Amino acid sequence: MNLKNPFIMAPVKLGYSDTSGEVKEKHIEFYSLRSKEIGAVIPEPLYLDKGLREIPTQLGIDNDDKIPGLKKLTDAIHKNGAQAIAHLNHPGRMANPKIPGNFFMSSTDKPCENGGAAPKAITEQDMDEIKNLFKSAVIRAKKAGFDIIELQLGHGYLAAQFLSPAVNDRTDKYGGSLENRMRFPLEIFDAVKQASDLPVIIRMSADELIPNGIKPDEAVIFAKALEQRGAEAIHIVAGTVCSTPPWFFQHMFIPKGKTWEFAAAIKKKVNIPVIFVGRVNSKQDIYKLLNQYKADYIALGRALVADPGFISKYLGKIEGTIRPCLACSEGCLGGIKSGKGLGCVVNPKVGTGLKDPEPAEQKKKFAVIGGGLAGMEAAITLKERGHNVVIFEKDKLGGQFNLAWLPPSKSNLKEIINFYNLEIQRLGVDVVYKKASADDILNADFNGTILATGSMPSVPLISGLDKFYWADILLEENLPTNKNILIIGGGLIGVDIATALIPRGNKITIVKRTTDFGEDMEMISKSLSLKMMNEQGTSFQDHTHITKIEGKTVFAERNGDNIQFENIDIIVVSTGMKSYNPLEENLINKIPVYVIGDAKAVGKAQEAIFDGYSTALEL
Repeated sequence: MNLKNPFIMAPVKLGYSDTSGEVKEKHIEFYSLRSKEIGAVIPEPLYLDKGLREIPTQLGIDNDDKIPGLKKLTDAIHKNGAQAIAHLNHPGRMANPKIPGNFFMSSTDKPCENGGAAPKAITEQDMDEIKNLFKSAVIRAKKAGFDIIELQLGHGYLAAQFLSPAVNDRTDKYGGSLENRMRFPLEIFDAVKQASDLPVIIRMSADELIPNGIKPDEAVIFAKALEQRGAEAIHIVAGTVCSTPPWFFQHMFIPKGKTWEFAAAIKKKVNIPVIFVGRVNSKQDIYKLLNQYKADYIALGRALVADPGFISKYLGKIEGTIRPCLACSEGCLGGIKSGKGLGCVVNPKVGTGLKDPEPAEQKKKFAVIGGGLAGMEAAITLKERGHNVVIFEKDKLGGQFNLAWLPPSKSNLKEIINFYNLEIQRLGVDVVYKKASADDILNADFNGTILATGSMPSVPLISGLDKFYWADILLEENLPTNKNILIIGGGLIGVDIATALIPRGNKITIVKRTTDFGEDMEMISKSLSLKMMNEQGTSFQDHTHITKIEGKTVFAERNGDNIQFENIDIIVVSTGMKSYNPLEENLINKIPVYVIGDAKAVGKAQEAIFDGYSTALEL
């Protein structure tokens, strides 16, 4: 493929267009920044027909009017020495049912079991029309300056709906045996190869990770067939967007490195390059893929969202610690779902229009009170701009986020704390470990102070609620075993606490005034957490209001009825947070004061980091 290095940006949906599907300046800026020091960029999936969109604001390649905008995009990528790869995908039954005008077709007439529209089982005439869609898209892609075509033949989209025995229930020559199930995907490939002389690479699932789905042995046969037909490389993924979205998104709840193992197994069976992908978000991952797995190419998606300079830092071209993707899907997937477009929990510049820090016109000295996410982000940004900065932290850097990574499968959240610690050391930010008073600030020579003192639990007034835990129950010295535990509050914190306590033999009852447990959680984390809790016998008590506590008995009211919970050993309160800002009133009008993060308004990690960064840009 003649890339300048083995690194490829994987396709990540941005949602930065509008219903026109045309390239916007926001796309140009996003990909220009991420095409430096990289071999190739695969922009977000390009829809073949407006009725086949996955998100309303997806980029299209469905008509010639899109070519000029796409040409601007490829020109921007080429300017940095990278090649541009057009990712073409027909979603089949996985087109978004919420988009007016979308249509749905598949190998079957059955919808995805996890929801979606009932598709039409396509005919051979439909197949010809679909092949023509691909051919037309390839011709446009070449005119738009793309260097390579990537065909999506995996991840539970249309081609995979034919390949997968779990989906394909046809009795004609396109169903049954693997030879038959491969027939239509291979016809698509042949049509694309005939349409232009551009190299064609294939994205395919080595394992759908569902009963009766595509398995590695059949994936090898399919990969060999593609090689024989002229595929230039195989891009190995896992899972299906229908049935196993955590694998599709490479979410933090699934084991890291499994897709690498799949890719390594296929690499042994084919003689064309194999692209390795899946949660590659550290230098150590790169070393492992190159040295242990002998990867031909390495694709990074959300890691380049979190840190556009990832490859430059790996190659030693620029200084700094890699800002880690947490594989949480909170900002990227959450932003798309909300209609705001791609965002990022750890990178406040993604989708917000905020620019890089510029040197301050006048160097000042700032005190940052509180070393949580907001405070640390503000501190390193101020330091990058040339200011002197002192952080006052009473405990340890990270604040309450030191508790966020303690529940099962969330340990990688600690990586952002590690990042800030390394950057604070690298940049030379001073840290004073004490609970700062107003005198500490006023008696020093600070030009301003940033209050990032965070939040504290909001505890309801309940008679007898004298001894209880909050998320601090997750600290090693507090973790109970084999206890009956009542959790008051069923939002993100309550659910996270429950999932951490269940594996230790504790019996959990969780009460909530409404019905939606985990309502403020990212959807994959929520789904998997609640599934685990249900499987382990958690007692969910909705519409329940705790009235009083007497010893081990907890009295409550539900829908007008009085109920009680017996033999409760431990009570955990997770009924929300409230801002903690004890210093402002003693500092205001005496020194410039800036309140950020939870101290200003209780929010999530993404909002705290954004607030710290955006505030520091202005000082």
